[in-house]
Amino acid sequence: MAAGFYRLAVILAVLCFFPALSLSGTVELLNVSYDPTRELYREFNETFSRHWKEKTGETVLVRQSHGGSGSQARSVIQGLQADVVTLALAADIDAIAKYARLLPEDWQTRLPHNSAPYSSTLAFLVRKGNPKNIKNWDDLAREDVQVITPNPKTSGVARWNYLAIWGFALRRELGDDFAARLKDPTDTEAAAAAQKKAMDFTARVYRNVPVLDRGARGATNTFIQRRIGDVLINWENEILLGANELDAEGVEIVVPPVAIKTEPVVALVDSNVDRRKTRNVAQAYLEYLYSSIGQEVAAKNYYRPVDPGIFSKYAHQFPNLELFTIDEVFGGWPGAYRDHFNDGASFDRIYRPR
Repeated sequence: MAAGFYRLAVILAVLCFFPALSLSGTVELLNVSYDPTRELYREFNETFSRHWKEKTGETVLVRQSHGGSGSQARSVIQGLQADVVTLALAADIDAIAKYARLLPEDWQTRLPHNSAPYSSTLAFLVRKGNPKNIKNWDDLAREDVQVITPNPKTSGVARWNYLAIWGFALRRELGDDFAARLKDPTDTEAAAAAQKKAMDFTARVYRNVPVLDRGARGATNTFIQRRIGDVLINWENEILLGANELDAEGVEIVVPPVAIKTEPVVALVDSNVDRRKTRNVAQAYLEYLYSSIGQEVAAKNYYRPVDPGIFSKYAHQFPNLELFTIDEVFGGWPGAYRDHFNDGASFDRIYRPR
């Protein structure tokens, strides 16, 4: 009996030292992600697990956690043991680095394309037949239109939506070269006037928002299942993925001619993978997103791949529109948070809950 207890103690000690290794020899990873990536990572996880098994003989089980991007970042900061995070915007991973110190602040330099293996943009869903004749961002400020978008305090896509509305207004005021004019020291007066009009326009849009859900999927359910609102702003990939079901749901796609380029990002959570002894497999998992197979999986799930060859192969499924970036117009996420999303910044000044 003593020998049996000794063997059990050894097994428990090994499992404590290698907490990601189960009794069956399976290595487990936890990918903490944002709302609309369920389908993408369901397929990618299966693909990566086959690849890793063939390469190393090791079995990998990837578990998923989904929610609003900001909420997911806070969960990791508060102790959710993510091996990797695949979130909607760099600022959320910056927060994990800053407040929990679970990864270095230069995390974005460790993978290609600033750790963004795919991109997306925004599109509208409207009621079948588009009874309100919604075609562009300026239609969202009309008094007869109700807009569904999530809460920028908790949702990644909501922040992108907000910046797209603001950026559209700046472009309308300053013209096609609006990004350059915003930085031109000889054009500061016009830029300041445009910023004021953009704030007024964005405030008018948010007066038309009857409810702020926490994340993208919640907003989609509000619009489709609860049938609240005339237009939903959402991820292009989310809308295109469900395109075959839109007619049955009584909605259709409207693609605005100008939108913001959304750049979801991925990162290794160093402290967690080192404690769990999963660094090698977690790093390989993220790197596989950049492989031709990983890029194909992204494209098939309607994310815009960064590989030019894969994008060319799937270009027919993506609407052709003008895209501006957060770096060009808002000074990156630090500037966007300072001016728009920090407590007391523009969102807090313009939004008044009903």
